Amino acid sequence: MTDDVDPPDPDQDVQADPAPPPKKVDDPMRLARELADAYRSADPGAVPRRRRRGQRPVPRRGGRDDAMPLSAALGDLVDQQGWTDQLAASRVFTDWAAIVGPDIATHSLVEGFADQVVSVRADSSAWRKELQLLAPRIVARLNEELGQGSVLRIDVRGPEAPSWKYGKRTVRGGRGPRDTYG
Repeated sequence: MTDDVDPPDPDQDVQADPAPPPKKVDDPMRLARELADAYRSADPGAVPRRRRRGQRPVPRRGGRDDAMPLSAALGDLVDQQGWTDQLAASRVFTDWAAIVGPDIATHSLVEGFADQVVSVRADSSAWRKELQLLAPRIVARLNEELGQGSVLRIDVRGPEAPSWKYGKRTVRGGRGPRDTYG
């Protein structure tokens, strides 16, 4: 018996074989592993590798080192934006105790810094005079910390006294109380 197979008629629609049924996945992690292996083998420099604590990052392919400390990135940003003068000015407020020492810092408060003049409020008239006498040393120390020419002088003010011009016990033409308030 011979099988005679008729050639297909070109005018008839020929149906293609249906798609094979999908393979059953035995290991659910197999696909994930295959994708990860393909990703790693495609470009080995593009996949970040885990580092142990304390190890420095290894430069990536092509001599590029994308990983850098945050302080270096912020330093570059400050330089690009031209914020160095503003940051130096803010150090007068934040580092006052470290610059002048804890004794002076407990009796004084920086109120402002504009046009190379630092405004300081003393808590008593005695400390106001002391700060006026120490002003050249403090200016020199500030210029060491912030950069030469950052501070020209210090304007020291004493404590604020209450107003005695109004109230029940006022005397017209009187000179007010004789106290330094501190």
